[in-house]
Amino acid sequence: MSEVLTDVELARRVLRTEAAAILDLVDRLDGAFSQAVDVLRDCRGRVILTGMGKSGIICRKIAATLSSTGTPAFFLHPAEAIHGDLGALQGDDVVVALSYSGETEELVRLVETIKRIGARIIAFTGFPASTLGQAADVALDCHVSEEACPLNLAPTASTTAALALGDALAMALLVRKGFRQEDFANLHPGGKLGKRLMRLEGLMHAGDELPVVGIETEMRDVIYEMSRKGLGMTCVSGPGGSLAGIITDGDLRRHMAGHNTLECRAGDVMTRTPVTVPRQMLAVEALNLMEQRKITSLVVASVDGRIEGVVHLHDLWRTEMF
Repeated sequence: MSEVLTDVELARRVLRTEAAAILDLVDRLDGAFSQAVDVLRDCRGRVILTGMGKSGIICRKIAATLSSTGTPAFFLHPAEAIHGDLGALQGDDVVVALSYSGETEELVRLVETIKRIGARIIAFTGFPASTLGQAADVALDCHVSEEACPLNLAPTASTTAALALGDALAMALLVRKGFRQEDFANLHPGGKLGKRLMRLEGLMHAGDELPVVGIETEMRDVIYEMSRKGLGMTCVSGPGGSLAGIITDGDLRRHMAGHNTLECRAGDVMTRTPVTVPRQMLAVEALNLMEQRKITSLVVASVDGRIEGVVHLHDLWRTEMF
């Protein structure tokens, strides 16, 4: 009689089985993995992912990860490929084919055509000695000892292992190609991630929203400007719009001790060496800088020192919230 498990007990067993399947891949990685990275790095065309059923779903995710990290990739359904869609495949492409058995009929039928076209094949399979594994230029072993399915039938641990191996391949390729945070920002303009990777020029207070006074501005007017713009600070402008300094709420409080602040001018109170950043800086980098320096605003300045805008900590917190 089979063991009866509660829902939670069964879920824990599934998670342990799938986690073990991924960990088993770690010691199995060898030179074939590096060879696969080489093949993808050297690809002059597109990367085409193909697989049937659940493997096809995993292919779609791997293709999306590759595309989002700078490697053009798309999914080609193997059944549709052998019924007319092979025109999408060119000789300078790389085909990443997923089949746990390595004997999936539709994929095996594709191999000869792919070879004839001249495209290279990377296989993800649980059986490297299979037809697909033998035909591939590189075969990556993603064998699992058991599926997480209680019947040991539904693809579960095997698809999880293939997905994790695809992520590992995409990340190794990302590093090999020198893909940078700035490149990632260009490919992710929307959502929370897109906002974190926005450049400051799209977030900064500029024009009429920019708090700015002159060096000779009387403190009464300085305080009015700070209050009116609502950022708790103001830039102090020098000749030609250059940044001479900033005045913050903290500067005012410190100066009030022992001084008649209202009799002063902006140049008497300002901090002369404020932190400045370029307009091309990413929002996430600016947030990290503010947290490290324990400051609440940054002046965005041009290369020649002219004031272009101000970014406040609250602006960056709001970008993190979406």
